[in-house]
Amino acid sequence: MRTIVVLGAAGRVGEAAAREFVAAGWRVKGLARNAKAASLAPGVEVVQGDATDRAALIEACKGADVILNALNPLYTEWAEKVLPMAENVIAAAEASGATHMLPGNVYNFGYGLGVGTAETAPEVPSTEKAEIRIGMEDLFRRKAQERGVQTIVLRAGDFYGGARPESWLDLIILSKLRKNVFTWGGPMDIPHAFAYLPDLGKAFVALAEKRESLGPFERFHFAGHTLTGHQMKAAAEAASGRKLASKRVPWIALRAAALFSPLMREVVKMSYLWRTPHSLNGDRLERTVGKLPATDPVDAIRQAIADLNLDDSHPTAVA
Repeated sequence: MRTIVVLGAAGRVGEAAAREFVAAGWRVKGLARNAKAASLAPGVEVVQGDATDRAALIEACKGADVILNALNPLYTEWAEKVLPMAENVIAAAEASGATHMLPGNVYNFGYGLGVGTAETAPEVPSTEKAEIRIGMEDLFRRKAQERGVQTIVLRAGDFYGGARPESWLDLIILSKLRKNVFTWGGPMDIPHAFAYLPDLGKAFVALAEKRESLGPFERFHFAGHTLTGHQMKAAAEAASGRKLASKRVPWIALRAAALFSPLMREVVKMSYLWRTPHSLNGDRLERTVGKLPATDPVDAIRQAIADLNLDDSHPTAVA
């Protein structure tokens, strides 16, 4: 049976992808620590481990055909942890002979990010986060060229949906849904790239099943949902069944708070994404795996509201 080890299986991306691999008939092992191990998706075998321990990670990934690297250190710890953990993951992939898959994001393109961004767009280290992501993918590219460790990057916009909280949708956009308030991060007419996680999980499965026909280092863009604030608000109103008042993220107040909060400081640095029109061109992904299922934004938001219990009229979904 095809086996995938999902690193970060208790996180948003890892959990959503693990569910889709289970549904597709894969044997799915999920790396998790301590109490999080008890919360993995149904059908996922728990593997206790720590991605900061290279030997333990290599042991945990033995027998894997694919390793999905959904690790995501705290936002304030990227500079210290992202690249060392990446080194450990690629060592585990080399030891097991597995294909390494990575959820990418739009940070790589920096302030040059635009509408219809393709895989060939220039990478611009406009922020520290961009520099780190570019450096990580460069590491994986070198390992693919020098050691033959296959890496497939699937890049997507802001994640939402699935059974885990802490996306922009539940933290900001619909955090006050019970008060009939919709909150947007920038001008309402700016298009913004989103990825509904169950759909993204299916895309990972489709690419994993095509891995033997792919090159040693491949990058694909997941188009997902490109929505302006007006479009997202209309979809949220249709999903919730009522009109919502519009509010904006108070960036001036958050910048003041950033003087005292390292986390808020990092969030504010990336606020340009809400002022920059952008979307991802998914043509190459579709040419490679065919047309993938795409959940309508209204249905996706409705399900996310239910799964995360954002509205009293939508009971919490059972996993």
